[in-house]
Amino acid sequence: MPEKETVRRARQDKREGKSPSTQAGEFVREEIEHIREGKHGARSTKQAIAIGLQKARRAGVKLPAPEKGETSEQTRKSAKSALKHAGEKPSPKRSRAAEKALKREPHKAASKQALSRQAHSAAKQRTAKERSASAKKAARTRARRSAA
Repeated sequence: MPEKETVRRARQDKREGKSPSTQAGEFVREEIEHIREGKHGARSTKQAIAIGLQKARRAGVKLPAPEKGETSEQTRKSAKSALKHAGEKPSPKRSRAAEKALKREPHKAASKQALSRQAHSAAKQRTAKERSASAKKAARTRARRSAA
């Protein structure tokens, strides 16, 4: 279960009209913190991010499942299931099993180096057109913020 503060921040983002991925970012941040605190581990940074996105979907963030070919079929199936069961209480047995498995994993997935490596590899996969569009959108946002 996500912490109340995380859900509150995500709802605030929604009220402010921010995108679902921004709202989900709160859950990813919480997951990274959990790994850093030693609550549990993750095999990779990608897994830590996936857990955060899964929590966001279950908490009701309207984050669509990844497109075919973007990730593995298992991830897509899991994301669709999370969307379908949003707001439901998770199964205690399944939750305990997942927690137990994550406790055996290392904690390096949430290090600054690992997060930086993940961000760089994700950026490399984007086309020049996508990067340009993202930069333009950021510039528009900054312009709007400074005008207000």
